[in-house]
Amino acid sequence: MSARDVDYSLYLVTDSTPAILGDRDIAWVVEEAIKGGVGCVQLRDKTSDTAQLVAIGRRLRSVTLRYGVPLLINDRVDVALAVGCEGVHIGQDDMELSTARHLLGPRAIIGVTVSTVGQALRACEGGADYLGIGTVYATPTKTNTKDIIGTAGVRNILQEVAHAGQTVRTVCIGGINESNVARVLFQSAAPSKSLDGVALVSAIMAAPDPEAAAHKLLHLVKRPPHFGRPTAESPPRPVDALQIVASAADIITAIHKTTPLSHNMTNLVVQNFAANLALAVGASPIMSSYGQEAADLCKLGGSLVINMGTVTPDGLANYLEALRAYNQAGRPVVFDPVGAGATAVRRAAVKTIMAGGYLDVIKGNEGEILTVFGDEKLQQRGVDSSSTLNAEQKAELVQKLAAREKTIVIMTGPTDFISDGQRTFSLENGHRYLGEVTGTGCVLSTAISAAVAVGSEDKLVAAIAAMLHFEIAAEVAASRSDVRGPGTFVAAFLDELYNIRQATVGGDLAWLRGAKLSRVP
Repeated sequence: MSARDVDYSLYLVTDSTPAILGDRDIAWVVEEAIKGGVGCVQLRDKTSDTAQLVAIGRRLRSVTLRYGVPLLINDRVDVALAVGCEGVHIGQDDMELSTARHLLGPRAIIGVTVSTVGQALRACEGGADYLGIGTVYATPTKTNTKDIIGTAGVRNILQEVAHAGQTVRTVCIGGINESNVARVLFQSAAPSKSLDGVALVSAIMAAPDPEAAAHKLLHLVKRPPHFGRPTAESPPRPVDALQIVASAADIITAIHKTTPLSHNMTNLVVQNFAANLALAVGASPIMSSYGQEAADLCKLGGSLVINMGTVTPDGLANYLEALRAYNQAGRPVVFDPVGAGATAVRRAAVKTIMAGGYLDVIKGNEGEILTVFGDEKLQQRGVDSSSTLNAEQKAELVQKLAAREKTIVIMTGPTDFISDGQRTFSLENGHRYLGEVTGTGCVLSTAISAAVAVGSEDKLVAAIAAMLHFEIAAEVAASRSDVRGPGTFVAAFLDELYNIRQATVGGDLAWLRGAKLSRVP
């Protein structure tokens, strides 16, 4: 088989350890996986001796030959020669690519593991037939953080390989499974180059039904995820601030008419405030931090807010379970990384949540967004917002993070910055009382969740609509004669959120004249 004819869409890497394979026959698992759609198999076994490896390889070779699927051997060129299979896969600490090519010949398929741009370019120049990029996420056998590159690292390698004019095939590996495979492919795609497939181990090797697991995984690989699916029937996305302001009324009206569910996994301090705010903007709130409920709640047409106010192992597990459920249902998720940079525990939790699923909106203050972006040097003081960046730097940060994660990013502050990676805006509405009341940033996420639940065709517009509603209501409330400070402000704020919604539904859009939204060049 020619290297160019290989289907790398679903690439199986074997694992014969008891914890993964159990007492099943490896040849049976591989055959079932091929029936389910696996297009390439790599035998990886770091414990068997040479004679055992050759024997296993020959058994697998008899299976792969029947289905026209290539078999590669991890690391061991001698075993590949003895088995007579199509080639090998080598790591950075294994045999040199040039030596492997000399021993196996020009027709052999040789793949190389890479985790940096330099490694990738050297492998391309050396004649690698494909690259195995990773590790994407940590796994029980791959825990060295220097090799964990995430989807951003994969995309960077793909982009630089494309810039170098290389057409090498690519797969990624590491912590990929049914819950994240579609997102990994979506977020790792560079403008000039996408992955040709994914390499999986336990997602297939440990599955009770390898054929069914492979079939479902291949379907996810081939089908665009809901967050990456083009909507041909949707109108062109507005790029002008005035157009977006004008669209806010449609979002607020849609919330009023449909009463979308706003499922909040938030801290105890703000639950009551968040529930009342959801009602004021026209949504239907539920405060549930138990992840198992998400499997039912995600089917109700709403959205999820993950507010990282309280970080515990159980809480994190519940966040991840809910995140997976909403991703699978194709419903929006708003992530509020509260106090993300305050402690090592919170920084680790951010990484875990980011790796655990797709986040439609990421909202935080400057310090939180810097932490999400990856500034390990920054330490926040609790959940307070402090500023070290100028306006231009803030706009650039949210644009880069949005482009990297292929999502909506919001940085709150005296001036807010919002971006989807292509369109970036600044918003200067709001009032200082918002910063003098506990939880106003948290409940903004609730308002945004209601908006993106009804405005999924353009989540940037939906998020801005929610922010305009929220911040102009704050201005109106603060100007009332009965408001004498932050305490009386809260009640007035909820009133004005309600009043603006009612006015908008009735066709009165005078409140939008105060919008201070600007496009950032």
